[in-house]
Amino acid sequence: MKIGELAGRTGLNASAIRYYEQVGLLAAPHRASGQRRYADDAVHRVRLICFASEMGFTLGEIKIFLGGLRDDAPVGPRWKKLAERKIVEVQRTIERSVRLQSLLEHLLRCHCASLAVCVERLSLSENLKRIRSGKPVKGKF
Repeated sequence: MKIGELAGRTGLNASAIRYYEQVGLLAAPHRASGQRRYADDAVHRVRLICFASEMGFTLGEIKIFLGGLRDDAPVGPRWKKLAERKIVEVQRTIERSVRLQSLLEHLLRCHCASLAVCVERLSLSENLKRIRSGKPVKGKF
């Protein structure tokens, strides 16, 4: 299939597909009359790249995962290794998000007269310790 068809079937722009080739995520396709011609299985590979990217994997991580992967090779062991590493990162992101949510909810209730007062109160308060620990904050500044 031509690059436009691959782009249409995967929901990407042709430029993204060319970029994936450039960075080594997609093998350079066969060319006919100067035009790229992709095998049908390129759709699966591009969809996998998109899915992994949407799930927060970097292109470098995706490249490691896909490196040397044959179409008939089981992907489970590779996913397991990548997943084990990524779970730690995701857990840190969740913890940070919970703390950020707590801080933002606290700031919605802020009645400080100025930024300086707010920062001073927050820095000295037990609330900041609670926010850093991920515990919910109740009450006003």
